[in-house]
Amino acid sequence: MVAVTNVDGSNPGPNISNTPDTVQSSIGNIQKVGLFTVALAPTSVAANTTAEQTFTSTGVGLQVGDLVVVNKPTAQAGLGIVNVRVSDTDTLAVTYVNVSTAAITPTTESYLLDVNRIQSNWTKPASGNQMDW
Repeated sequence: MVAVTNVDGSNPGPNISNTPDTVQSSIGNIQKVGLFTVALAPTSVAANTTAEQTFTSTGVGLQVGDLVVVNKPTAQAGLGIVNVRVSDTDTLAVTYVNVSTAAITPTTESYLLDVNRIQSNWTKPASGNQMDW
């Protein structure tokens, strides 16, 4: 069993029967992680197509290179989200797909954003697996 450290700095040691109060994560390359709600008012998406729409001034402080996952809280038949990216500072770009034979306007509502920001000084290790550094 691997040794773990409690939040208070104590170390229960390896091979114990009690679980520590909180297991701290090993070092990684994520600088910040956050969940945010953002009100989006998308425009119509034509039938049988994909269309990227951008939303500026989200108030989140998005940066190009952030990994963003979007959750649209309601389902709409024939409509889906196929890509999300940060296209410019604090600008969210969402690509919708409409697989129906009629135009669909995505519902105006508060979307949930999961934002992950990579450490600015992180570099790939010279050798070996990136996940094992």
